[in-house]
Amino acid sequence: MRAINYALAASLLVAAPAAVAQQQLSIATGGTGGTYYPYGGGLAELINEHVEGYDAVAEVTGASVENMGLVWRGDSDMALALADTVYQAYNGTGDFEGRQLENIRALASVYPNAVQIVTMADSGIDSLSDLEGKTVSVGAPGSGTELNARAVLESNGITYDEIEERRFNFNETADALRDGDIDAGFWSVGPPTSSIMNLATTRDIRLIGLTDEEVANAREASPVFAPYQLRAGLYEGMEEPVQTIGIPNILATSAEMDEELAYQVTKTLFEHTDQLIAIHPAANDTTVKFSVDSTPIAFHPGALRYYEEQGVEIADHQRP
Repeated sequence: MRAINYALAASLLVAAPAAVAQQQLSIATGGTGGTYYPYGGGLAELINEHVEGYDAVAEVTGASVENMGLVWRGDSDMALALADTVYQAYNGTGDFEGRQLENIRALASVYPNAVQIVTMADSGIDSLSDLEGKTVSVGAPGSGTELNARAVLESNGITYDEIEERRFNFNETADALRDGDIDAGFWSVGPPTSSIMNLATTRDIRLIGLTDEEVANAREASPVFAPYQLRAGLYEGMEEPVQTIGIPNILATSAEMDEELAYQVTKTLFEHTDQLIAIHPAANDTTVKFSVDSTPIAFHPGALRYYEEQGVEIADHQRP
């Protein structure tokens, strides 16, 4: 009996390393109707496959603003967020006035969002100024979409006092447009996005373009904005390209993340991008060049090590 017990103990000791649990990583994303959730899910799959010892999962959240708080508090290990939100959190400006989140660091800028303003084709709304007096969804509370919507509107002379604002997520915005409960809605998301695609298959929609002057006004209000053109055919019935603005999306983390883990996640992201592209076409823009050209805050030292290995030039503001 004693020999059997010793054998059992020995077998348990041998098996113990294999039984050690994977360390859990959470990736804060956004709503299921946007790009963050499928992109974050794809990144989680890459980490599970290529980063030894870790098991990652994508979490549904209220998106950018909420995500910064989740990373800062340590409730999430990584988060996707719009560059203007990350910039404000890092510097303690805008929505983060008086509450600077100085421990936020970037792993990468992964793809650009486009501000997409959608209405029904027969709404009579043809321009940004036509939104005055209308009921408009400006994005979910705590989302980067609302930050972008407010910046675009206010920089062009339209305050919330001049619209009936609604704070809906992407799927809710699409449903409200379909049901006639709102006149227009803002999305700030990597195009194409499923909620607009689904809406366009059942209703005739119009995307509202911005003039050169409106783009310039928005860029003056937010330094991370850039001109962006939504291509013709992006959504069903969209026959002409539409001018708008784009904003980089950042994969952010805390300065406290282990340096080797940050290096491995960054390396995996860029060396297995083809797997992400198969999940969402926004990943076509996930390149080292886009990342170093677009990131407005300091990189995590682990990410910085990967970029330096690639021989790319790092700006002073991107160094911790």
